[in-house]
Amino acid sequence: MTHSPERDSVTLPTVPADLPGTVRVRVAPSPTGDPHVGTAYMALFNLAFARNQGGKFLFRLEDTDQNRYTEGSEQQLFDTLHWLGLNWDEGPDIGGPCEPYRQSERLDTYRPFVEQLIADGHAYYCWCTPERLALMRESQRKANRPTGYDRLCYGKTEAERATLPGFTPNPVVRMLVPEDAPTRFADVIRGEVNAPFPDDQVILKADGFPTYHLAVVVDDHLMGITHVVRGEEWISSTPKHLLLYRFLGWPTPQFAHMPLLRNADRSKISKRKNPAARLLWFREQGYLPQALVNFLSLLGYPPIIDTAAGPNGENVVTEREVRSFEEFAEDFDFGKISTVGPIFDMKKLDWLNGVYIRELSTADFVQAVLPYLLADKAFGPDIDSERQVSEPIRERLAALAPLIQTRMTKLTEATDYVRPFFSDAEQLPIADDAKAQLKDSAPQVLSAVTDALAALDEWTAENLEASIRQTVIEGLELKPKVGFTPIRVATSGQRISPPLFESLEILGKDESLRRLRRLAGSL
Repeated sequence: MTHSPERDSVTLPTVPADLPGTVRVRVAPSPTGDPHVGTAYMALFNLAFARNQGGKFLFRLEDTDQNRYTEGSEQQLFDTLHWLGLNWDEGPDIGGPCEPYRQSERLDTYRPFVEQLIADGHAYYCWCTPERLALMRESQRKANRPTGYDRLCYGKTEAERATLPGFTPNPVVRMLVPEDAPTRFADVIRGEVNAPFPDDQVILKADGFPTYHLAVVVDDHLMGITHVVRGEEWISSTPKHLLLYRFLGWPTPQFAHMPLLRNADRSKISKRKNPAARLLWFREQGYLPQALVNFLSLLGYPPIIDTAAGPNGENVVTEREVRSFEEFAEDFDFGKISTVGPIFDMKKLDWLNGVYIRELSTADFVQAVLPYLLADKAFGPDIDSERQVSEPIRERLAALAPLIQTRMTKLTEATDYVRPFFSDAEQLPIADDAKAQLKDSAPQVLSAVTDALAALDEWTAENLEASIRQTVIEGLELKPKVGFTPIRVATSGQRISPPLFESLEILGKDESLRRLRRLAGSL
């Protein structure tokens, strides 16, 4: 590492000419584990603003923290955001005029600016060991003073610093924060914002990697970012970034700090405490991407206002929470974003997911539930891949779709509804809570219904309903709930099942009769 750079030897990267987009925004996650739902939240609002303004949305990987880098996390980020339809215009996987879009591939980009900052007197080398810094901070805390670097290394040469305790020959570079550092700035969402006074932040680590604070400013400038839309946790870092823009002589982008997602107890949502903080969790649990996007758009942003003519010609104004991404983007306005941290209401998400499941076409519904059914071995132990799903299986699923779509809030719930339709009578398990519903009249009901249905010529839901009602309600004088329950338990093995008569039609006559006789025999 050169400790006395010459300013005129520094070659500085520049912004590519004629970058596309009237507005340029980005999402810049770090590949340090399972993607956080907050990444999708930020990507959604950035993308909506870009589409509203005819701008460009960039994806950048901030992977300079090599100690926290997690293998496979990068691909998970790509997969989950693409699954949600939050697709970018420029990024590591598709390139663009500002490539590369991985910070680890841009290390040569940052060094010239570090050298410039040192040459201009805005940064300096620090040779303090971690142990010396830890003791310094502990002393400051005990004295009830603000923690921050004490500038022991400032103004010293390496040789001078080496004579003092706590020296390491592998220095970092710190920015030199002036007394007039900005602590107040304009925020697109919040108006005028006050932030803490910054300390002498490390901008280049001993391993040659830039810290977040330097890299984010350099990359945002060189990539032509016009609006930095990020979480409110970065408000305290904004003065450091404003200083770097000033030191380097660059125009500052506009800042918009989004409210943080909150648990029901108002705490910050985190992967350690809440499984829903993991973006992968939503796909695992059977949520549709369009439902999750709709849900995230409602966090901190109001529903769509619809106006229609009332019965007497008056205007009737209603709020509509179900909206597409296109509707959200068309309506997008930073002025409508609430600064209060939105509560992550899972009941609202479940409701939205049910709405979107019911709106799926039969073909789309079948395709959506297939991965979950295969994972659960719903078609039998030997069928675990889509290529093994035969046309008869698909046809039966399509017949079941309208019976179960209205009853589901998550795709994972399909297995309990579907599995009985792909089991033989002898293998169908009867759930304990289903059997517990049976009354003393169950054997009589099963015997009478079996005889009646065995004589039925046309096996249709309409004929099955007429025959069963005549047998149970008129013949045995039982209420429908009492009389139909043994039939439901026999055919599905479950306490709750799809509509009874349609289920019998799908199962077919022979299989239905076998199931009725099997339960009767067990009683």
